[in-house]
Amino acid sequence: MALVTGAGSGIGKAVAILYAKEGAKVVVNDISEKNGQSVVDLIKSEGGEAVFIEADASKEEEVKKLVQKAVEAYGSLDIACNNAGIGGELNLTADYAEENWKKVVDINLNGVFYGCKYELEQMEKNGGGVIVNMASVHGAVAAPMSAAYTSTKHAVVGLTKNIGAEYGQKNIRCNAVGPAYVKTPLIESVDEDGIAQLISKHPMNRLGKPEEVAELVLFLSSNKSSFMTGGYYLVDGGYSAV
Repeated sequence: MALVTGAGSGIGKAVAILYAKEGAKVVVNDISEKNGQSVVDLIKSEGGEAVFIEADASKEEEVKKLVQKAVEAYGSLDIACNNAGIGGELNLTADYAEENWKKVVDINLNGVFYGCKYELEQMEKNGGGVIVNMASVHGAVAAPMSAAYTSTKHAVVGLTKNIGAEYGQKNIRCNAVGPAYVKTPLIESVDEDGIAQLISKHPMNRLGKPEEVAELVLFLSSNKSSFMTGGYYLVDGGYSAV
C-alpha cells in the first residue's frame, strides 16, 4: 500500500495515479475532499484501487490518525510520499510576517516530520518500507523572496538524510526529490510574464510536468533503487546547473 499526502492535485495527484498504475493500493490524502475523491475516482475508473482519507498534514494528531486509517484500509504501509506543501508569502526576509512563516513551517517541515514519524513507526512493524519526501530545487539553492519556503525545503533534505542514516539497517529507505518549477494549478495562476521568467530559469526552456516528477518518485519507491537511501535527487530541467 502507498500513501500520498497532498494528492488532490499537481505532483501528488500524478504520484498517486502512477503508483496505482503500477499496481499499488493507494491512500489519497488531501485537505480537500472534493479534489482527493476526484483522484480516487480517476484511479478506480482506470482499474486501480484507492481510498481517500482527509487530514491536515500540519496537525500531528490528524497525521497519526491518517496513518492508522491507511493501515486499517489496506493492512500495511509499504510506501509513503510526503508531498503536501505550500509556497507561502513573497517578501524580503526582514519583512516576512511571523504568522506566515509559522504556517509554511507547520506544513512544509512539521507536516513532513509528522508523516515520517508515524510512517516509520508502522514500517518498523512491517519489517521495512520506503519513504519519499517532496523537497524542491530550493532545498539546494535560494528562492529570493521566499525565505520560509527555502528554509523548510533545506530542512526536509536534512531530515531525509537523518532518516536514511538512522533506519538503513531496519530495511527502511528514505530519499528526497527536488523538483524545479512544475506546471501545476499553483503555477498556472501566475501571469504570462511571470511564467516566462520562470521558464527562463531552466536551461531546458520549459516548466516541468507533474508526471516527470512522479516517475522519479516511483523509481525511488521501487526495488530498482534498492541501494539508495538518505539521498536528494533533483528533477529540475537544469535549474541548479547555472
